[in-house]
Amino acid sequence: MRTLRAVAVTAAVALLGAAVPYLTSTAAHAAGPVLRATVTQVSVWATGYGADVTVTNTGDAPATGWTVAFDLPAGTTVSSSWSAVRAQSGQRYTFTNVSWNGTVNPGASQTFGFNAAGIGTPVNCTVNGGSCAGGPAPSPSTPPSPSASPSPSASPSASPSASPPSSPPPGGPVVDVATAAQLSSALSSANPGTTIRLAAGAYRGAFATTRAGTANARITLTGPRTAVLINDGPSGTAPSCPAPTAGWDSGYGLWLFDAPYWNLTGFTVAESKKGIVLDNSHHVTISGVYVHHTEDEGVHFRRSSADGIIRDSIVEYTGLVQPGYGEGVYLGSAGSNWACHGNSGGVDRSDRVQVLNNRIGPYVAAEHIDIKEGTFDGVIRGNTFDGRGISGQNSADSWIDAKGIGYLIENNTGTFAAPGTFVNGYETHNPATTPTFLNGCGNVWRGNSSNLGGVGQYAIRITSTSKCAGNLNVVYASNTVVNATSGLTNIPVTP
Repeated sequence: MRTLRAVAVTAAVALLGAAVPYLTSTAAHAAGPVLRATVTQVSVWATGYGADVTVTNTGDAPATGWTVAFDLPAGTTVSSSWSAVRAQSGQRYTFTNVSWNGTVNPGASQTFGFNAAGIGTPVNCTVNGGSCAGGPAPSPSTPPSPSASPSPSASPSASPSASPPSSPPPGGPVVDVATAAQLSSALSSANPGTTIRLAAGAYRGAFATTRAGTANARITLTGPRTAVLINDGPSGTAPSCPAPTAGWDSGYGLWLFDAPYWNLTGFTVAESKKGIVLDNSHHVTISGVYVHHTEDEGVHFRRSSADGIIRDSIVEYTGLVQPGYGEGVYLGSAGSNWACHGNSGGVDRSDRVQVLNNRIGPYVAAEHIDIKEGTFDGVIRGNTFDGRGISGQNSADSWIDAKGIGYLIENNTGTFAAPGTFVNGYETHNPATTPTFLNGCGNVWRGNSSNLGGVGQYAIRITSTSKCAGNLNVVYASNTVVNATSGLTNIPVTP
């Protein structure tokens, strides 16, 4: 029996997926760019929320710059933002593109984001001076008409629907649970739209679900930080490939299997073999969770669990039994495991996962984020990596090992200090797979800040360029490093 580590009391986290008014900017048709902006709340908590803003060009010529402005009600402020230059005058906030996201080609989009302190949502929005509701700029006294915004787990490069829904998704039943038996029952019987609400306390058991939500009626599991899920397994005889099986306890703290469109928010998973595991569970949003003291990895998007988000969460003290397998966040599967988890044409396509504004470490024994081969187009943004305790076992000697394709890695902060084994901040590798991909290629680093503690060699080490012909990795000059034995990177930087 494991001993439960004490956890601090924090404010309960509110339900995810709330929609901010759908914002658009249009003009009379003419040859030229036509911009529209969509604001989507991607996480909500008791005292604020996080939002992504997508600027889309529905015209027939490129836009060479954009400015989005809106008012927030008194009592709500923007506490932080990314991928835009922010200015403020009273309660009006203005966001202007930065150097690398100002061009918006026809049919394409650019994205920035912000966190708000307070629950008020934007009103009086403009894009390049035009009304977000269309036509002239709105009257300051008249907020735009609300309607639903796209799914918060959509890829940041995806265009909004041309005909968005006219109202937010309907609510559903709320199931309050306070015991392990009640939680197991709720997980096994949840229907689209259900909210399972955890009371504070320890829940010991094997908590798994195969129930699916839908895009318009997600299933939510929510609770305060002091609601702690613990699995004292594993036990029984495991199947040849992991799947919920009678008589076998996987040891996972929380397991979603064939269970898409869930929100997981606020609670803690601890003292388990693995923390949160998603198998073939796409469009899952994890927000404000605390995962700690796991034998292996903390959070795993596996078996083509695509279009997921983990944000505003903490993962620490992983790999307590198998240090080389103690990743903080694990995206996809190694090619050697595709026989079990390669359910998309023989590949684990856990694509387009976003890892946003988390604190990962200390004492994450393997990579803080392991991006596996055969996965595409994820976003790693705004995270803090604390490298203390990284083990060096099984080549685990960096914050991120990027073996995937087309990832954007930006505005993260990484540090290293003893104890631990540390070689580089970020590394790429190019494993061969069947089917074949340009693994470890086409990834982009921007605005990352690295402190290698006088031990690490490069902040960003690109292991091979010859294997990425036509899809090179790019390291921008906006990345910075201190206390490196070799420097920022081993390839030429891009201005």
